[in-house]
Amino acid sequence: MIDPRYVQTMARYNSWQNAQLMPVLETMPMAALTQDRGAFFGSILATANHLLWGDTLWMSRFDPSVEAPACAAADNTTLHVTAAAWAADRFRMDGKIRFWADGLRALDLKNDLTWYSGVARRELTVPLETCIVGFFNHQTHHRGQIHAMLTAAGLKAPVSDLFLMPKDI
Repeated sequence: MIDPRYVQTMARYNSWQNAQLMPVLETMPMAALTQDRGAFFGSILATANHLLWGDTLWMSRFDPSVEAPACAAADNTTLHVTAAAWAADRFRMDGKIRFWADGLRALDLKNDLTWYSGVARRELTVPLETCIVGFFNHQTHHRGQIHAMLTAAGLKAPVSDLFLMPKDI
């Protein structure tokens, strides 16, 4: 299904996308950043927080050295109250994702992942490859929502085409 090169490329893409979002979000007025824009999680900051929370949760499943999010699922949209705090934590998490991805071997991807799912309210066992594809798909989905909210707010949203990702990222 996937190989380590795919995981490494998507980890680089995630990092690149978030690095482009950080200065945009950090320069937005707090009222604009937290304004309910009718998206699933309401505001730009709430959506960014949800995405970071989800990434942290998945990484705690993929890599035992990563701690699960400190806040409960119900509080995932309020993980950070400022864009600066979000950006600092986001930068750290993106580094962890890239480090993990760079250490994967093809054989690692052939395992199953077992965890208790709060959403399903039961233990699940799923092929790791499926979980990883879902992890990166979740990132792209919610960054797309942020992109749409930025555009609707009259701001310039970052370039998101994978083929335009700089080679040195």
